[in-house]
Amino acid sequence: MNHPPQYIKSKQRVADHGEVFTPPWLVEAMLDLVKDETQRIDARFLEPACGSGNFLIPILQRKLAAVELRYGKSNFERQHYALLALMCIYGIELLKDNITECRENLLEIFSGYLKLDESDDLYQAASYVLTLNLVHGDALIMRTIDNQPIIFVEWGYLGKGKFQRRNFRYDTLALASTFNMEGSLFANLGIHEIFKPDATWPPLTVGELAAIGIAPQEAL
Repeated sequence: MNHPPQYIKSKQRVADHGEVFTPPWLVEAMLDLVKDETQRIDARFLEPACGSGNFLIPILQRKLAAVELRYGKSNFERQHYALLALMCIYGIELLKDNITECRENLLEIFSGYLKLDESDDLYQAASYVLTLNLVHGDALIMRTIDNQPIIFVEWGYLGKGKFQRRNFRYDTLALASTFNMEGSLFANLGIHEIFKPDATWPPLTVGELAAIGIAPQEAL
């Protein structure tokens, strides 16, 4: 006997948090409305209530398909652009079990595509990126579960195996449309004059990203 798909985990969670999962067919239909962007490797997507990843998973799958199409013949480029694809996916989630599951789901898809195991630097680098890009917090108040401002990392690929990292506060980024409104005090300023990163890192390799991700665990 076929069972209908489950779009809720419990009635209590619906009552407490309004948690309802979008069915896959509707997710795909919505993503098709911005199909070109979902197939652009460096297009950034933020899901402010990401759940376990039912939007972010197909976005990553579409991006990885684009990586395979463009860079499948070069293992070096394929690996680095696959990591860039992952780096351009962001999420915020209030419930701890959901954010943990979302990170695990995206890491499984990424590592499965590149056939990685947990000892690989790429696996560790991707795991570290997901701890930064997928935030346990509240998108409405723009703060983490520990009541800190949500910080998002802007990742860029510089080529030759080097990645750029810059940190931005989410609440500052969210004010972009206000600053650009006609009549705003800041309307005559360029976007680069308003949104300056909180921190900028020197170029990082996959190995260096992996080492940063592993270091806190080794210190425990």
